[in-house]
Amino acid sequence: MKNVLVTGCSSGIGYCVAKGLQERGYKVFATARNDEDINRLKAEGLTAIELDYADPESVDDCANELILRTNHDIFAIFHNGAYGQPGAVEDLSREVIEAQFASNVFGWIQLTNRLLPFMRHANEGKIIFNSSLLGLVTLPYRGAYNASKYAIEGFADTMRIELSDTDIDVVLIEPGPIESQFRHNALIKLKENIDTNSSFHAEKYQAVLKRLEKEGPAVPFTLPPEAVLSKVLHALESRSPKPHYYVTFPTYLFAFLKRVLPTRWLDKVIKKVGAN
Repeated sequence: MKNVLVTGCSSGIGYCVAKGLQERGYKVFATARNDEDINRLKAEGLTAIELDYADPESVDDCANELILRTNHDIFAIFHNGAYGQPGAVEDLSREVIEAQFASNVFGWIQLTNRLLPFMRHANEGKIIFNSSLLGLVTLPYRGAYNASKYAIEGFADTMRIELSDTDIDVVLIEPGPIESQFRHNALIKLKENIDTNSSFHAEKYQAVLKRLEKEGPAVPFTLPPEAVLSKVLHALESRSPKPHYYVTFPTYLFAFLKRVLPTRWLDKVIKKVGAN
């Protein structure tokens, strides 16, 4: 039975992947930040570990517990726990940007670096980063999140080359729109950290609020989290997984447009899409 760490399992993609891998026969270690979610995951038969990516001590504690419980035998990590901080770049304070990167980037790399030596010792493993369509192209009023995903893409692509002489695979998954609590959590962060009424972008923020408050899928081609699970399974079970897995139609589309369109043309398309 192979040991797999799945982060951000309170709901959405992380929860779906943790349950799906468990049903597939993997020994899943599922993380969440809150005691309530930890207890619920345990009640459902998952081995749950507390993890707050933004807290370096929590990351170290999670790594130590995983190492102890697996006796150093760690086959795979699926990095998923993250949030989106909306807001125009000029409205983002340094503290808000640092918080975004602490959760979405720094904690991911810290945890990877703690566990990688054991994968190197076994000369096998899978490091899977759940990135985003917004790690390929940017959308307005999502600057902090865009940047965090671009950073993860850069780290992952670098690690893939640095580990190319091993049997450790580094994989990026770029989902696009997936049913989850992502917009709900982003709405909380917008209200918490951005003074939308006093901003130069106050009028544009009304559209942002409308999108985040909308019930159900906000855009066409939204897929359930099982669509990500299928890509994770392929990455885990393939002898030669793809470096990048696209999931939804928008991801395929914008990856193609980025390759073929001049930058200014692509900017016009993105500006129109981002206004919705």
